Amino acid sequence: MKKFLLVSAVLLFVFQARTSQLAFIVLNTEGWGAAGRLPSNWQIKVNHGKPQISVCAENDQPCLHLKSVKASFSLERGVDVDSFQMPFLTWRWKVTQLPANGDFRHAATDDQAAQLLVAFADRRIIAYVWDTTAPQGTVQNASAIPLVHIFAVVCRSGAAEANRWILESRNVAADYERIYGKTAPHVRGLRIQINSQHTGTVAESYFGEVAFRSTPQ
Repeated sequence: MKKFLLVSAVLLFVFQARTSQLAFIVLNTEGWGAAGRLPSNWQIKVNHGKPQISVCAENDQPCLHLKSVKASFSLERGVDVDSFQMPFLTWRWKVTQLPANGDFRHAATDDQAAQLLVAFADRRIIAYVWDTTAPQGTVQNASAIPLVHIFAVVCRSGAAEANRWILESRNVAADYERIYGKTAPHVRGLRIQINSQHTGTVAESYFGEVAFRSTPQ
């Protein structure tokens, strides 16, 4: 009987170890303080115009507020995430103003209110976007520069779901394999981006917690 209980306990431990969720929280703005005083592992990158970034809280949840007035900027963080152990990227976002006529499929209108870019060790990139015009589910090359590998995945499109929080969950390893035709290497970086300089308009969005997980949320 004791031997049976011992074996059962070991099997239970192994099962719990295999089924327990691994998670790496990349973005949680709780305790960040004022805009411009970001943690050292995050950097602001400005491509055009003036960045408008602030921390916020909605429904007792910390969040990041981005507003672009004819601007283009991002927040970046280096990471080292095993795509096999934690293939799922989860995040909360909300768009309150889309850049008018934005459409990533054309260079002259390539503006989005919210983008989440995942950079892999081989310098290939997947951009998860909330586009103004391109249909939801569109997957297309988003780089006009030779030898720069960026594919956009349209997670949300248009204003039908604007002004409310949306929870996303993507298997980045599966997306990478489907797009690039090989096993995903480690993730080396993450970028949160907004831009409206091409259309000369205004865009606004919010991001909640962003995390890599071993199972979908």
